[in-house]
Amino acid sequence: MNFVQFLAIVRARYKTALVVLAVTVLPAIVLSLLLPKTYTAAASVVVDTTKPDPLAGVLYGGGINPGLMATQMDIIQSDRVAFKVVKNLRLTENAQLREQWQSDTKGEGTMEQWLATVFQKQMDVKPSRESNVITVTYKAPDPRFAAGLANAFVQAYLETNIEMKVEPARLYSSFFDQRAKEARDALEKAQSRLSEFQQQKGIIATDERLDVENSRLNELSSQYVALQSLASDSGSRQTAARGTGADRMQEVLSNPLVAGLKADQARLEAKLQELTSKLGDKNPQVIETRANLAELKSRIDSETVKVAGSLGIANNINQQRASETKAQLEAQRAKVLQMKAVRDDGGVLLRDVENAQRIYDQIMQRLNQTTMESLATQSNVSVLSQAVPPVEPTWPKPLLVTALAFFLGGLLGIGVVVGRELFDRRVRSIDDVALAVALPVIGVLPSPNARRLFGKATKANLMQQRLMGHLSDAGKGA
Repeated sequence: MNFVQFLAIVRARYKTALVVLAVTVLPAIVLSLLLPKTYTAAASVVVDTTKPDPLAGVLYGGGINPGLMATQMDIIQSDRVAFKVVKNLRLTENAQLREQWQSDTKGEGTMEQWLATVFQKQMDVKPSRESNVITVTYKAPDPRFAAGLANAFVQAYLETNIEMKVEPARLYSSFFDQRAKEARDALEKAQSRLSEFQQQKGIIATDERLDVENSRLNELSSQYVALQSLASDSGSRQTAARGTGADRMQEVLSNPLVAGLKADQARLEAKLQELTSKLGDKNPQVIETRANLAELKSRIDSETVKVAGSLGIANNINQQRASETKAQLEAQRAKVLQMKAVRDDGGVLLRDVENAQRIYDQIMQRLNQTTMESLATQSNVSVLSQAVPPVEPTWPKPLLVTALAFFLGGLLGIGVVVGRELFDRRVRSIDDVALAVALPVIGVLPSPNARRLFGKATKANLMQQRLMGHLSDAGKGA
């Protein structure tokens, strides 16, 4: 079938095509006028991912996050948001809706679930392609109801978003509150153990006794070293005093009495020598002077012995002082070691207190933060535009329905025409004749009723006239 045949078929059966078109278009127009109108209201929200969280100070990832936007869309379409819409609008208190629910479900399930399912079927959520805007649309026969439900879903979504942020914070707050009590108890116990230890050992946290005792230990150590040196020196002098060189010792030479006696000895020796040279050895003055000199020497020796003896006493005193200082040094060293051991034990308890205090402070910080988060009333989602009652319905649209009906009716009419032609094949063109008789076509006789075009004979009329004239001439010749 070529295009000419197709046009011939449509021309021959155009009434059938018109009937099918009318049957298709007229009901569509009637239905578009009689069907209840549906209004679509739209509200939009924006998910801000650029500003940090005011409480946690966390900066959301910049740019559009497909996962985040898909999650927000799933939240809007969730049963939780739908249940919150039903709760916020108090639809369960509506007697008509309750009767409708009883009629549709026979009392099975809950009214909230039924309403949520109905609302979710009429609600649609679409994200923007290159922004963080989400549009929520709702379809309803009443434009105000459609706008109210769209706004109700947006408001329920905002509340749900805040709840999803607040509920974990409340759980964390309760958890940290319990941990804070335990940490506070542990801190009080550690402080109690430290206080008891300090009371038992007689120390405080800022005690400087160890520094004082260390200074005393260093002082005793210096004294002991000095006394050891002094005792060693006095011992060597005592040893020297016991020998033959006692009269040449510094203590003996510096003794005033011995020095005076030696000066007297020198004068007597000079006098004795003078008297001996003048009077001779037998002179009574010489004998008396020699006796006085011997007595003086005896006194010098006696005083020297006394001085040497005093060196022994001094040596004994120095040795005794060194021994006493050594004992004090050992006692002080033991005391300092004991105090260091006590201080180490106290330091362990003090570190326990500091660790407990640090843990308690950290838990309190997290507790305060989670408490603030649990009281939050804002999130990173805000309303961009509220839904308003639409003026024009979104369905049905008579012009669009009529255009679609014309298009579909035309296709259906052509299909019916072609179908009828296939079941009732007729000759409608030269090609059909050639195909039917399987012979070539010699000529074509136009219809006698063919009209003239613009007052002129068509080619078919001219051919007919010529053919008829030729036939008439042939008859006359016969």
